Amino acid sequence: MNHYETLKQGLAKKETILLTAKCSIEYNGRAQSYLPSGDRIILIKPDGTLLIHQITGSVPVNYMKERTEFQIFHKEGIIALQAKHPTQKEYMDVEISEIHSIQCLKLEDSSKLQLAGNEKDMSDFIFSNPETIEKGLKALSREEHTDFGFVDVLCKDMKGNLVVVECKRYTADYKAVSQLQRYVDKIKEAKGISNVRGIMASPTISDATKKILEESGFKHVVLEPPKRLERAKKEQKKLLEF
Repeated sequence: MNHYETLKQGLAKKETILLTAKCSIEYNGRAQSYLPSGDRIILIKPDGTLLIHQITGSVPVNYMKERTEFQIFHKEGIIALQAKHPTQKEYMDVEISEIHSIQCLKLEDSSKLQLAGNEKDMSDFIFSNPETIEKGLKALSREEHTDFGFVDVLCKDMKGNLVVVECKRYTADYKAVSQLQRYVDKIKEAKGISNVRGIMASPTISDATKKILEESGFKHVVLEPPKRLERAKKEQKKLLEF
């Protein structure tokens, strides 16, 4: 079977298609673009997603979302792959002058991505180890409900003040400070008290954000997501083994 027939059958069977080819690309939709002929990596998924990559970089140079419809033609040594998205009003014409390799596969994958080292991992860790945040701190509850969402960890300090701990797995920004302020205000209102503190836990924070945090009467504690810290320690150990 030649490459054209393999591609045609793969599209008809809605298989996962991976091909490397020399092609040019014309696109009309979100914008208009034309990419002259070059070697590309073309990936067509069973749901109709189309991704075209150049030989460097992680972002596709062209793409079409799921539910894209395909037609294929062959004339004078050129394979024309026409892609159309009926609702997005997008069109892509891929002229393939040479196919270097092609695979059409019936793949199965029903698993869902499980994140490790996320904000839930951080709040779980703090709830079990509150003194890593502050000496004498005691954890009271996780995901205390407010009108603005759920407080990551609600604690009590040595002086009996309630403490709202907000976790961010990356850099804490001004938006995170505003969120912490809303949670503190809502806990004050719900409990009918005024002695509620706020602590932001994150790996990093900008100087400007830290200043705003402190002006609000809150403090920042450096904390890495547990799983990410575990991975970093393992990698460091491997390096030291050389």
